[in-house]
Amino acid sequence: MAEEKGRGRRRERDRDEEQSELVDKLVGINRVAKTVKGGKNFGFAALVVVGDQKGRAGFGKGKAREVPEAIRKATEEAKRNMVRIPLREGRTLHHDGKGRWGAGKVVLRAAPPGTGVIAGGPMRAVMEVLGVHDVVGKSIGSSNPYNMVRATFDALKEQASPRSVASKRGLKVQDVVGRRTDGASEAGVVEA
Repeated sequence: MAEEKGRGRRRERDRDEEQSELVDKLVGINRVAKTVKGGKNFGFAALVVVGDQKGRAGFGKGKAREVPEAIRKATEEAKRNMVRIPLREGRTLHHDGKGRWGAGKVVLRAAPPGTGVIAGGPMRAVMEVLGVHDVVGKSIGSSNPYNMVRATFDALKEQASPRSVASKRGLKVQDVVGRRTDGASEAGVVEA
């Protein structure tokens, strides 16, 4: 019996440690109104992204009469909805991707070291909490933060690591990736 209590405490401590290393960013906050018989009730809606900067991220939205309560609700939802995204060398995406949600469209491109995060607003917040250091992102269409965050996650969910692709196809990782060269042979340049 004492052993079971010890395991429970250990599990809680592990969960607390996991929660403490999460980074959250407030993407947007809106004042919302509900019309009722006596007039209008005002409240706040918050959009938050949360990540561990090691390839896990999630987003959530919350509404409340006060701003801190709305942010707390959004953060809790984001922690529940976290997804794992495979990263190449822990700094960029494995391949380019397109995402769409409603009228919001985003294009994400893998980038060489030193590029930095070239993305605006909500997309930048997602990349920073995810732990991506080099990426080029472009938003097309709607600039609504809710649509942009959802479209960004739609693009990120397409990401597949060479290891996962190789295991699905029953091949070796080298067969999937091939030889990475300086680009001359890929462009069809033949040396004389």
